[in-house]
Amino acid sequence: MLNLSDVSIRLGGNDIVRHVSFQLNPGDKTGLIGRNGIGKSTLLKAIAGEIEPAEGQISILKGHKTGYLKQDIEFEDGATVLEEAYKAFDEIQSIENKLKSVENELAIRTDYESQAYMQLLDDYHHLQEKFQLIGGYQYKGNTEKVLKGLGFTEADFNKPVESFSGGWRMRIELAKILLQDNDILLLDEPTNHLDIESILWFENFLKNYKGILLLVSHDQMFLDNVTNRTIELTPFKTYDFPKPYSEFLKIKAELIEKQQQAAKNQAKEIKEMERLIEKFRYKATKASFAQSLIKKLDKIERIEVEEVSQKAMNIQFPVAQASGKIVFEMAHLYKSYGNKEVLKDLNLIITKGERLAFVGQNGTGKTTLSKIMVGHLEPTAGHIKVGHNVNIGYFAQNQSAYLKPDLTVLETIEAASDDSNRAKVRDILGAFLFSGDDVHKKVGVLSGGERNRLALAIMMLQKFNVLVMDEPTNHLDIPSKNVLQKALLQFEGTLIVVSHDRHFLQGLTDKTIEFKDKSIQVHLGDIDYFLQERQAENFRIIEQKKESAEPASTAKKKTDYTQRKAGRKLRRQLTNRIQKVEKAIEQQEAIIADMETILTSSNPPSDPDFFADYETAKNKLAEWMNEWEVLQTELEELPEI
Repeated sequence: MLNLSDVSIRLGGNDIVRHVSFQLNPGDKTGLIGRNGIGKSTLLKAIAGEIEPAEGQISILKGHKTGYLKQDIEFEDGATVLEEAYKAFDEIQSIENKLKSVENELAIRTDYESQAYMQLLDDYHHLQEKFQLIGGYQYKGNTEKVLKGLGFTEADFNKPVESFSGGWRMRIELAKILLQDNDILLLDEPTNHLDIESILWFENFLKNYKGILLLVSHDQMFLDNVTNRTIELTPFKTYDFPKPYSEFLKIKAELIEKQQQAAKNQAKEIKEMERLIEKFRYKATKASFAQSLIKKLDKIERIEVEEVSQKAMNIQFPVAQASGKIVFEMAHLYKSYGNKEVLKDLNLIITKGERLAFVGQNGTGKTTLSKIMVGHLEPTAGHIKVGHNVNIGYFAQNQSAYLKPDLTVLETIEAASDDSNRAKVRDILGAFLFSGDDVHKKVGVLSGGERNRLALAIMMLQKFNVLVMDEPTNHLDIPSKNVLQKALLQFEGTLIVVSHDRHFLQGLTDKTIEFKDKSIQVHLGDIDYFLQERQAENFRIIEQKKESAEPASTAKKKTDYTQRKAGRKLRRQLTNRIQKVEKAIEQQEAIIADMETILTSSNPPSDPDFFADYETAKNKLAEWMNEWEVLQTELEELPEI
């Protein structure tokens, strides 16, 4: 059992977590959610014993073992993948070493009839029994099974851990935690470094896990597939429902609606009581009645309603002047790292306005090709040609790592600005939810999602006609992912996105580039069409199903693709025009409001020109409103693609 009672946590004098209480029991698989910076990772650290709460208590049933996967792990060098994974079995390896020592001693002893020799045999027998009881004969096989499930091959097992990237080393740490037979699992963004196959295996593992799971994740599909309970941290209260994420959202929306209605009714009651108090408090015959109302009013417990925040990232990527028709042209492109070949004889042409999704397992070359496209890497052989007037904006998978931790948010974005856009930095920060004192926070104290938002904000300082985004949603909360998706949908340039997040990719792209076996395969259509073509109900099972139906004809594919691409382009154009018209309506309404203020003043104008301008302004507003209605109707009548 895991119990939190009125827990509050302060860091640097700031309240990070306030008055959180809940109890988890075996079988509870709980998603811990909340906006970036609300304290989810901090709460996991406190439960794991790495920091002390300022108030309240955290209790774990005596004898329960806890496994904790955090985002910032200190890795150690010097062991192979298998040796590092075996560290999960300290007790087993200790007994294994004792067994080897006794075996060596038995091999050299010849006093077979002595009491000492018999005692040695007895010790060996007891060690064997204990070794078998705690899984000593299975641990090596189990270790290999878990490592393979997380994407390692047998060829990787004897490689030194320092030869792997941080993401792959994180998988080794995850493997150790899963192998330890812990009673409680605390997992902070465990899928960030996993590919499709590994996520599928991991989901199945957690579904069969019998202990307590507390999971921080921004992967909606993963939360829905794994959890049976959701706890949301908000600045004012904790929501807790025995449902996975998507169902939790529906229940919470209904609850807030009921709270709003109850608060509205209570406000009416309070207003009426205050009216009666004010009416009768100074009348001698009614003074006692007024006093009783005052006492009753003081005892009323005000209904608190969480404000449904309308504050969200409102962003639109600025577009530079149009590029040439050909954006990238790659011919017979190869890329190797030493003896490891990643891309082989790759040929691809990307034209202006195309929107591509790069999908596939980790290590198949998605990030490598992205870096070649933006000039951060050179191909080993072959060539890549960047088209005329191409201005590339690149968001790297670890983009936030390039931020300097000692600078404040404001200093960081000001350092990236110039004279042409320095006046806009505060507005841009506000659009990315950095306002007030937030802009003076050091980058080093920001959460992963906040750092990613800051890195995205920096991209807004320049105009691009090509965006290359490598896992841009890492660490972003689900609402922020949705807003970023909307901004990219409105981007009118060429878009290349590396992602394994199906929810994020839906409707975002026109082509899907699948990376596999050192090569690529181009699929016309977005991620849903790609999944349909591969006969996969779910993005996570794509690598486990074989194509069993004949694909559509090439001509039909091209026709469908052309229609979908044209439809998406029209949808983007209509959406952008509607936003401009709405802004014009807002400005025109402000002009009319100012004129009406003058008209209703104590000294109204008598100049006929003023009244003519007033009528012209109202007619212009009517024109804007009419255009908005036509555009909105056209947008609503577009077929879903």
